Amino acid sequence: MSKKDFLPKVLETGANELEIIDFRMYELLDDGSIYEWVLGVNVAKVREVIKKPEKIVKSPGSPPEVEGIAKIRGEVVPIVNLAKWMKIKEPENAGKYVIVMEFLREIVGVIVHDAKRIRRIKWADIRKPPPSIEERLGGKIVGVIEIEDGNLLLLLDFEGILDELGMIKIFGIEEEISEEIERTGRYKILILDDSPVARKIIRRILEKDGHTVYEAANGIEALEFLNKLLNQAKEEGKDITDYIQLIISDIEMPGMDGLTFTKKLKEHPILSKLPVIINTSLSDKATVDKAKFVNADAHLVKFDAPDLVKLVHKYAIKKEEV
Repeated sequence: MSKKDFLPKVLETGANELEIIDFRMYELLDDGSIYEWVLGVNVAKVREVIKKPEKIVKSPGSPPEVEGIAKIRGEVVPIVNLAKWMKIKEPENAGKYVIVMEFLREIVGVIVHDAKRIRRIKWADIRKPPPSIEERLGGKIVGVIEIEDGNLLLLLDFEGILDELGMIKIFGIEEEISEEIERTGRYKILILDDSPVARKIIRRILEKDGHTVYEAANGIEALEFLNKLLNQAKEEGKDITDYIQLIISDIEMPGMDGLTFTKKLKEHPILSKLPVIINTSLSDKATVDKAKFVNADAHLVKFDAPDLVKLVHKYAIKKEEV
């Protein structure tokens, strides 16, 4: 029996698929009609969908998009009003549900108007959003998916939204990272993440520690970049590890997700020697199991600067000239 036979369907990797919650926001237009926004979020980020709590207490000093805080399952959770962030006019009695999400080591609730269903889709079917929609939502869209009747479902970049609202915590980045970490060199590192916000944060952490950083927005871009380096290495009579000593990859990326990318990399006769750290906003056991299944070398939850630096020095390939 193969290793895959022991895994439930949801843990299988290499299919380049994800499950999303299809939810809706309704905008009251000037002519009195209602526009229906079809939106989505990865199921892996969602704890539950609940009715909007009756008691939401406004928190002093919070941005206007944050409705307040509420007690959910015994925990105090900030509640974001998505309609306010989208700057849309709501119909009366809108905002009936809260999607409770857990990522980036935080729990946050987001008020939505309706939660429809769970959809299983392929990352390869996710396209770039039209410029008009991307501009309308401040570039905080991971991608768009065509669904039935020609409608477009927009996958929101909640990392970007929370960063815009000042709600992302980056552990240790404002401090000098402990000298107790054993530094083994300075490395050339490729990072994969579809979120410009996440890439900026990771680059900042790594460059502060003295490393050279290359970027890709998804697995397809990363493989193209690595194949160019392979050709260069062949021409110059060098090894791929002379050009890249470590890869840090997100999981959720349109085109090719991080798990599929890692699986392909680890099956390649030459690229397989490159160590991969899965760096994701998801901390559940299923995600850790997936990372192990594709032979990733380590797993890290965004964004913890000291832990990231520690793993870089532990797993990067040591080169005498580095």
